[in-house]
Amino acid sequence: MEEALGLLTDNCKLVISWLENSNCNSSVAESWYVMNVNKCLNILRQLQATEERSRAKGGALMVALDKLESELASSLTDIAPLSLPLPNVIQNVQAIIDRLAVNHRFDKCTSIYIEVRSSNVRKTLEELDLDYLEEISLTEFDSVLSVESHIDQWREHLEFAVKDLLDIEHRLCNEIFQKSASKDSSCTDCFAKIAVQSGIHSFIKFGNTITRGKKEAVKLLKLLDMFAALKRLRSDFNRLFSGRTCGEIQSQTRDLIKKVVNGACEIFWQLSLQVELQRTTSPPANGSVPRLVNFVTEYCNQLLEDEYWSTLVQVVEIHQGWNHESSDKELLLNEMRKIIMVIELNLESWAKTYTDDTLSYLFLMNNHWYLCKYTKGTKLGELMGHEWIRGHEENMEYYETLYLSESWGKLPDLLSEEGLVLFPGGRAIDRQVVKKRFKEFTEAFDDIYKRHSNWELCDKGLRWRVRQLVLQVVVPSYSSYLAKYMPSIEFEVASTGNQHIKYTAETLGNMISGLFEPKVGKYGSTTKCTEWSGKLNNSIVANHLSSTPAAA
Repeated sequence: MEEALGLLTDNCKLVISWLENSNCNSSVAESWYVMNVNKCLNILRQLQATEERSRAKGGALMVALDKLESELASSLTDIAPLSLPLPNVIQNVQAIIDRLAVNHRFDKCTSIYIEVRSSNVRKTLEELDLDYLEEISLTEFDSVLSVESHIDQWREHLEFAVKDLLDIEHRLCNEIFQKSASKDSSCTDCFAKIAVQSGIHSFIKFGNTITRGKKEAVKLLKLLDMFAALKRLRSDFNRLFSGRTCGEIQSQTRDLIKKVVNGACEIFWQLSLQVELQRTTSPPANGSVPRLVNFVTEYCNQLLEDEYWSTLVQVVEIHQGWNHESSDKELLLNEMRKIIMVIELNLESWAKTYTDDTLSYLFLMNNHWYLCKYTKGTKLGELMGHEWIRGHEENMEYYETLYLSESWGKLPDLLSEEGLVLFPGGRAIDRQVVKKRFKEFTEAFDDIYKRHSNWELCDKGLRWRVRQLVLQVVVPSYSSYLAKYMPSIEFEVASTGNQHIKYTAETLGNMISGLFEPKVGKYGSTTKCTEWSGKLNNSIVANHLSSTPAAA
């Protein structure tokens, strides 16, 4: 239609021009001739105006062009968001755009393209349930742990949005507008607007919100996760958002990376100080391993894992480069050692706060066992070295000896045989002394048992070891004394009903074998103590190294 109208208009112009010239130069004066020529001119002028009328609103050509726009929108809508269409589909879209562009509708084409493709991308992203990107604010979470799952989602969703969705859109823009007279500007302008309208800024906004949250140890791990995700997408960002019209996205992304790097470094270099600040808190009342010790050792091990450690090294190198400082990986390793050394000083300080020396020994035994056993064969143990681990083994054995000698080890002395014989060289036994010593032993045992039954040894192997040592100290001597001297007072028990022997040897053994067991339902390393090697996913434990954590 467009070509036919153009041909008609052009031909009418030629004929009208010829008739007008002929009419002016004609010597024929017949009125009928002039009248017929003028009539033809009027008809030709009406025909010439057909194209102009067709281009007016409601005209045939306008209606046809409007239909082409609708067809363009439909064709673009039908193109799936996660794959490029077949070549014939692209050629069809290009043909529609070319025809509309000839009729001065190229801007309308790009507007339709941006609207339709943005809508397609948004619908795909909406299926991922991205409400968390807009809903989370600084006032809505006290700790990064409360949004930890969202941060993991953010990493996955951002990678999907960039590598899958936006990468396809960028390639599609290039394919569609490759024949455009202003290919570069058309492609970059369209893609930039699609990216913005699809919600790329929401991802950046979420990242910024996380960086502004409370500084805490666990946040360092999440910031390293975020940096690793952004680093993996670096080449994609540089390729997709390299145009001038993507300047805002480039600027916001660089700003986010800067905040992530600065935040991670700030937390890392303050870790040892935050651990030291816990020294003024109270240790567990039951002598178990403080949550802070458990947390810090697991945390350091996790930070030393290859994935986190390599990322941390990169982050620190970048930060030091920005500040024109030399980068040395040994500085980071020394800082990790410093954190553990501070924990050791904390343990010494906490041990001195116990009013019961025996509990202090059990506390140190507990923690030296933990530090040697649960760092051996780990990245942290490798960092601290064999001598460090051996030193904690020796300290554990030293405090184990002190614990036994200052508590259970005193019980056998109460069952002394001195002074039991009534007459020198005789065989008669002073039953009153026997009863007294049984009573003193029983009272001393009850006192120790009552106090120590509230104490805990978190590791199953350590519990078994200490129980066996206590059994070896207490039960054989008691059993032997019982076998020797109980017969001498048995008849008195039978005649008077007075019970001087409260426990059998077996009863003592059973009581001792139940000592130091973690209490179900309590925290304070108790719930955690059989799962020391777990990941840092406990919100109570992970609250440490924030503003005001507690040691116990």
